[in-house]
Amino acid sequence: MIKIKNVSKNFGKNKVLADINMTIEKSNVVALIGPSGAGKSTLIRTINALEEIDQGEIIVEDVSIHQKGTDINKARTQIGFVFQSFNLYPFLTVLENVTIAPIKVKGIEKVKAIAKGKELLTSLGLEDKFDVYPSRLSGGQQQRVAIARALAMEPHVMLFDEPTSALDPEMVQEVLDAIRKLAADGMTMVVVTHEMGFAKEICDQIVFMAEGQIVEVAPPEEFFSSPKSERAKTFLSKVLNH
Repeated sequence: MIKIKNVSKNFGKNKVLADINMTIEKSNVVALIGPSGAGKSTLIRTINALEEIDQGEIIVEDVSIHQKGTDINKARTQIGFVFQSFNLYPFLTVLENVTIAPIKVKGIEKVKAIAKGKELLTSLGLEDKFDVYPSRLSGGQQQRVAIARALAMEPHVMLFDEPTSALDPEMVQEVLDAIRKLAADGMTMVVVTHEMGFAKEICDQIVFMAEGQIVEVAPPEEFFSSPKSERAKTFLSKVLNH
């Protein structure tokens, strides 16, 4: 479970998050959507303290992430994060990219880490890429490796910050299919996305943000068929017609 309580964040004089409150239940999938500059990526990055907050509290699995004294590195082992860019180590093979953190950070035996890494990569359709270097992969394949790398730490929560935005259109589907599989397996997830059809299909809840605030929260069928706020109506009229 993730609890976000009265969270605010400023960049200089610019308030990018304004008194955000949200609860994400275990095994739920939540989509953060909204116009550029709404604060979506900033919000998701505060969940594992990649961005600090100016006030409020964020609790993940009973750990107060921003509280002084919290071992954030230990907390992050429970929070997988997949970025827009893949951030793979170019000098390591696919399997080495997936196994390095479990071995180095969690102290898992190399043999066990390799077996788990191969299992994850196979489940994501990458069983023939174990010994390949990232430069030899397509963007979609690299992003699936990034997902496997995050899952290798056995997190309780997965965060995705626009995971398809850096991909060519034909590569988007394979990454979305990987996230669908995680949803079917009951992983708790927060996804910043511009893929409205995906958000409607897979998510339990849509959180619409604008100007650093949560404007509307609703189940996908309700949000996409009859949004209540004028701001959401304007947003949807633009993104669904283009």
